[in-house]
Amino acid sequence: MKHLGTGIGWRPEIAEAVEGMPGIDWVEAVAENVCPGHLPESLVRLRERGVTVVPHGVSLGLGGADRPDEGKLADLAAAAEALGSPLVTEHIAFVRAGGALTASPLLEAGHLLPVPRTRDALDVLCENIRIAQDALPVPLAVENIAALISWPGEEMTEGQFLYDLADRTGVRLLIDVANLHTNHVNRGEDPAKALDELPVEAIAYVHVAGGFERDGVWHDSHAHAVPPAVLAILADLSSRVRPPGVLLERDENFPAPAELERELTAIRETVEKGALSVVPTVPADAASETAASETSDASNASDASGTTDPDSDDAPKASPSTELSRQRLALAQAALLSALVAGTPVPEGFDGTRLSVQARALAGKRADVVAKVAPELPEILAEAYRKSFVAYAHGHPMTGGYRRDALDFAEHLLLGGRLEDPEVRRRVSDWWLERSGPAPLSQHPAARLARATRRVLLRR
Repeated sequence: MKHLGTGIGWRPEIAEAVEGMPGIDWVEAVAENVCPGHLPESLVRLRERGVTVVPHGVSLGLGGADRPDEGKLADLAAAAEALGSPLVTEHIAFVRAGGALTASPLLEAGHLLPVPRTRDALDVLCENIRIAQDALPVPLAVENIAALISWPGEEMTEGQFLYDLADRTGVRLLIDVANLHTNHVNRGEDPAKALDELPVEAIAYVHVAGGFERDGVWHDSHAHAVPPAVLAILADLSSRVRPPGVLLERDENFPAPAELERELTAIRETVEKGALSVVPTVPADAASETAASETSDASNASDASGTTDPDSDDAPKASPSTELSRQRLALAQAALLSALVAGTPVPEGFDGTRLSVQARALAGKRADVVAKVAPELPEILAEAYRKSFVAYAHGHPMTGGYRRDALDFAEHLLLGGRLEDPEVRRRVSDWWLERSGPAPLSQHPAARLARATRRVLLRR
């Protein structure tokens, strides 16, 4: 595995600052925000300087019951090739549920949700990762996520789940120490035990980020300074193995560049101090080669579940048992997501209070992203935007992308007569009409009549 060094999450808001920061070895860019044919000039300049860029996917949903979407995999592969990346990363999470497997409407979470640590979920995740590995031109690494909720009836700890996943597929791990801290606060899970159990030699790199605690719940916000507790977990990990790369994540509420540089310095010093106690010291590349060899040997030996080398011709295909696992997982995830975004009853075994916290967090996340996708709406609605959107989100599940969500929200306000100020109503109506049709607008008589009808209805 390539030695990456110290990096930072590249975001357009801090692009200029990142380019000017000393000691940045690599950056990570959200894959869905990268257009391979039109790379941001900042990323191009960084690449020309020899800075490695890694695309980090957020919407593939490898932990979902459905097989990975071929189009999303193709986009991720194209981003990796355009950026000359040594690997790509995604999350161990599900982001949508419902659809054909459950004969129910497809629902989008709008954020990452945890998969149950069960044999069914592991079987499905392993097959989905093998599909993704086959479609990608570079190695894949997957990230443990933060969670506000726990699934009932889990059969493994996080460390055991990650160990089996890496062992069965050969996939690399992106370990987020901030997420280990989040799960410690929210689910009572011991970060040290997770590090004891997971295969640290399979680590591709590490994420470090900040958050905040409210009413006993830790929110992984990526908008606050890295707390000492997260650095302590990073030190523990670094005392076990020298991570090939460590990256600071910050998604909003960006501080001055000097503050980001201080956080990066603290991260470097933490890794260096932890590395002094690693005995014996194994170079990152050698550790990766050893891990790959051990994984291959274990896979070739085949365990009781019939696991084999995923790259061989004898690798298991979709078995009837895996299809049954997909069906059971699909039903469970659809029930949970429906409770979170559509107000259906809380599934048996879940903590209703925690589900309410998660539901509010999902609605807030949708409001934040829609505000970025359609910044005109919070500008027009001013202080009423967030309250109006959160109220809308609780009764209107997300069924498409964020652009569709913004349009549906505006239509909801207009058709529901919720905008009393005539000027606000006019501006929202104009915004909706401008963005809701095809571009360029069709001049077919039927299309023109439909637009005229909508305009009359929306201006009433």
